[in-house]
Amino acid sequence: MAESDDTRRLRTAAATEPTMLQRLAAEFMGTFVLVFGGCGSAVLAAQFLSDDVQLGIGFLGVALAFGLTVVVMAYAVGHVSGGHFNPAVTIGLVAAGRFGRRDLVGYILTQLVAAIVAAAVLLLIASGQDGFSASESGFATNGYGDRSPGEYSLLAAFVIELVLTAVFLYVILGVTDTRAPKGFAPLAIGLALTLIHLISIPVTNTSVNPARSLGPALFAGGDAMGQVWLFFVAPPLGALLAGFTYAFLLGKETPAAPLEEATEG
Repeated sequence: MAESDDTRRLRTAAATEPTMLQRLAAEFMGTFVLVFGGCGSAVLAAQFLSDDVQLGIGFLGVALAFGLTVVVMAYAVGHVSGGHFNPAVTIGLVAAGRFGRRDLVGYILTQLVAAIVAAAVLLLIASGQDGFSASESGFATNGYGDRSPGEYSLLAAFVIELVLTAVFLYVILGVTDTRAPKGFAPLAIGLALTLIHLISIPVTNTSVNPARSLGPALFAGGDAMGQVWLFFVAPPLGALLAGFTYAFLLGKETPAAPLEEATEG
């Protein structure tokens, strides 16, 4: 019996679908670049004096660096893994029914390991400068109280991380909706992350990503590790809030496009 066109298309799609190993490799690469690029800009380039002239990129440059890493890597590997690069994003997508629960643990573990490796490489580079100390410099860690750039309270830190992570997930879910223009999802997501950093760097040094918080904190140690719990609580809660409410508030009974497809023009 001759094979139908539909059956042939299904077999071709199955043969070209990325394996789990490839998807996890893409998540590792994306998360590594996000943490290394974003935190690296803060550690190495935010403040840089040359002949008493400040040449550093400051808050604006760091915010742009985080956003650019997401844009670049979402276009580069988003079609392979979905381009989460963030445990909170993975959790929010599961809550919204956009990502399978069976892959949740594998993605999150990969993201955490990638963030730690990125922070280790960054520390190796930063230590090339005499007198550098991860604990004394802060090493781009997140925090509240005396570890907040603006010395904001625990409550302020919790609220801003929860709210901005929810906003981030609403953007992700919206731009990957089948009603949204295709091909622009990574750009919108990266710009959203830039905006989030512009708002919240003074409050928590901006997390909205438990992996991004854990990597640098492990090497800064002490109080940084003592406060990292907040960034494993507030961002996932914000992601869950957006994931569970998006369809009710903004969605329709139509299938959504995964980021793998939303990156295609």
